[in-house]
Amino acid sequence: MLGLLAATIVVGAAAFAACGSDDGDDGGEPTASTTEPGGGSGIDYDSLSGEIRNDGSSTVFPIAEAVAEEFSRVAGDVRVNVGFSGTGGGFERFCRGEIEVSNASRPIKDDEVQACADNGIDDVVEVRVATDALTVVVNPDNEFVECLTVQQLHDIFTGQANNWNEVDPSFPDADIVRFFPGTDSGTFDYFVEAIIEGVEEGASHTGDGTASEDDNVLAQGVEGEENAIGYFGFAYYQEAGSLLKPVAIDNGEGCVEPSVQTAVDGTYAPLSRPLFIYTSESLLSERPEVLGYVHFFVENSQVLAEEVGYIPLSDEDLAEVQALLEPFLP
Repeated sequence: MLGLLAATIVVGAAAFAACGSDDGDDGGEPTASTTEPGGGSGIDYDSLSGEIRNDGSSTVFPIAEAVAEEFSRVAGDVRVNVGFSGTGGGFERFCRGEIEVSNASRPIKDDEVQACADNGIDDVVEVRVATDALTVVVNPDNEFVECLTVQQLHDIFTGQANNWNEVDPSFPDADIVRFFPGTDSGTFDYFVEAIIEGVEEGASHTGDGTASEDDNVLAQGVEGEENAIGYFGFAYYQEAGSLLKPVAIDNGEGCVEPSVQTAVDGTYAPLSRPLFIYTSESLLSERPEVLGYVHFFVENSQVLAEEVGYIPLSDEDLAEVQALLEPFLP
């Protein structure tokens, strides 16, 4: 990838067995240890000021929102605006120079790197912040769907199956009502790659259903329709609780439900994925408030990822990300 920092961490789905937090994490309040004397970063958060625009993935949004809130406590003169226009929308804004930090639920694509380079942003930096278990859900009143194979998911979301009894003859004669992320969403891209094209190269995701970049809209849609099915980030399922029913996925090794443990051990395949934020070397070097925010994001990512319902980085992965930022620290 043109201009992408060589030391960035790009992890494919097969590598997820190495992810996760250490046992015994009590999930307590995040602590800005770097603000303490001798913290080691050299960042004086109290001295920072300015505005940071952070947009992109709706999946990463809960973490970014939590980070921004905690960051405001140690850097009160920095205003952080967090949005969720979708991974693709975030990269478009980032490459136009409209935002400083882009949230993403998939790695940046070559054409997006090129779009950035065309606008003079040829020093993109990728920072992994957590892991997600992309979750397929149905309405809690649905008593017939407990587990779906990857092939069945493919058939549902390509439109090859439009009635539940076309998915399985034992299922009722009822129209499938679909809810799914919009095409600017990294969740949509990941699902297409892992499920749609993973089963049939060249296949396309159906447009028959309700699409939205706002995962809350999707969750509420499934909650309100007995024959609905949808998919989005694990944190949104956890937030909904009993209002949604998770579907176990059979990737050929039996039915596996989405959870922190199954994402960590790699058995929840192929729907475990890394989550990222992106910025640039120039911004990290020239904008102290951006460096402070990104560094704070990384230092508190384990606690905050777990608090909002995602899977924290392992200590080993966190150390790699910290090493990535070290050259920019004062």
